[in-house]
Amino acid sequence: MTSAADTDPSPTDIRTDYLAQMRQKRMLNMILLLIFATLMVAGFYTADQRNAGGFWNGWRHILDFPADVVGEAYERAHLLPGYFVKYLPSLLETINIAGAATLIGAMLALVASMLATRGLAPAGWLIAPVRRLLDILRAVPEIVIALVLIFLLGGGPVPAMIAIALHTVGALGKLFSEVNENASLKPVEGLASTGGSWMQQMMLGVVPQVAPNYLSYALLRFEINIRASAILGFVGAGGIGYDLRNTMSWGQGKFDEAAAIFLLLFAAIVIVDQLSSTFRNRLTHGKAYKDKGAVL
Repeated sequence: MTSAADTDPSPTDIRTDYLAQMRQKRMLNMILLLIFATLMVAGFYTADQRNAGGFWNGWRHILDFPADVVGEAYERAHLLPGYFVKYLPSLLETINIAGAATLIGAMLALVASMLATRGLAPAGWLIAPVRRLLDILRAVPEIVIALVLIFLLGGGPVPAMIAIALHTVGALGKLFSEVNENASLKPVEGLASTGGSWMQQMMLGVVPQVAPNYLSYALLRFEINIRASAILGFVGAGGIGYDLRNTMSWGQGKFDEAAAIFLLLFAAIVIVDQLSSTFRNRLTHGKAYKDKGAVL
């Protein structure tokens, strides 16, 4: 009769198997690394050829444009305060686009997230279609939607707001849905037993539980939408991005104004990030969270 001790692997066998598995893992990692490096080199070579070999000839001049901008801004530093005042309305328009898009997108995302959450949707068959719709809205970049809307509606802030709002619905809808899954269903069941409608169950039974997380994600999305709004200005969607494109396209003589716009946009994003981080930490932690003496 064979004892259990005779069938158990010895420490030497265990060590040998472990080393063999590690060698196999290292070999696979090396193969994957070589494949990745080969694809990178091949892709870069193809892109450089399609670009008429411009990268290798032009990389030495990569800092020429920033140097021209900084040099012209330094020479006309006394004009920068006036440029700040001149382009402040455009910055406010950019922030307004982001704010309106975030507000509209968050409200639509709230409803969509309820319809996409198991246990909260009024009908089970709604969950899959709503989730696929949110996937589509997240997958399509804002700039693509904005280009289509600009073709249909013309240039201006409205196409940018609609494009950012649609993408916000997809992004926040997914996040809100994940938050909803952690909500307790007992208040919902209590409201249902008293004859409350589906909307009453959601607004009174679910939203109070998840409101801090909703607001935190909405503030985070607002930061992202400010950047997106500025980028969409490059395709004619209004805001400070449109002014930045015009000054950069003009070339020499307008670089000081481009520098002023850069500084104005950078300052606005930093301020919004800091304020949003403070509010989000107060919502989620109950107080401003400090890490090594710096407010996040």
